[in-house]
Amino acid sequence: MENNTFSEGIAPGGLREQPEIKLLVCYLLKTLDKPLTRTQINEILQEYRIANYFEVNGAISELVCGGQVSSEIVDGDELITITSKSRIDVSRIERSLPRSIREKAVNAALKILKRDRIKKESNVQVQKLEQGGYHVSLEVFDMDTELLKITVYVADERQIEIVKENFYNNAVSIYSDVISSLTVE
Repeated sequence: MENNTFSEGIAPGGLREQPEIKLLVCYLLKTLDKPLTRTQINEILQEYRIANYFEVNGAISELVCGGQVSSEIVDGDELITITSKSRIDVSRIERSLPRSIREKAVNAALKILKRDRIKKESNVQVQKLEQGGYHVSLEVFDMDTELLKITVYVADERQIEIVKENFYNNAVSIYSDVISSLTVE
């Protein structure tokens, strides 16, 4: 079988063939049962180096052109949704994808969707200090109620990015840990 995809960035056991990548994209959309942005799909498949970035984008474009998925621009993001016919087709053949790939993709998707939800429910503000360094304020909201606001000092811009990323990935556990620590009798 001719391998005509880029292999850069793909872990051993990852997907290299367009039909497999297209099937995995449809499988994710069907399994999660919600639209994903093109960016989210790429992040999901890059998380565990399942497929090459360029091949994923090509697969998505082919799926849109073929009518297996629909594409709609909402708030500047391209939302990808599986069609009902493709949902049925994927159910018939999804097991042809390795189980480990399916599980990795779904786990990555859940992690990225959680992070994206946390980003919408939280706020990070950075204030440069005259004496050097930065104050980074991390806020967690539930609807319109501010649940937590913490301000920490960091020395440089690299630390700002690390703090932001760790906050977005762990906001729920940070909130829970703070509450637990403060309410222990």
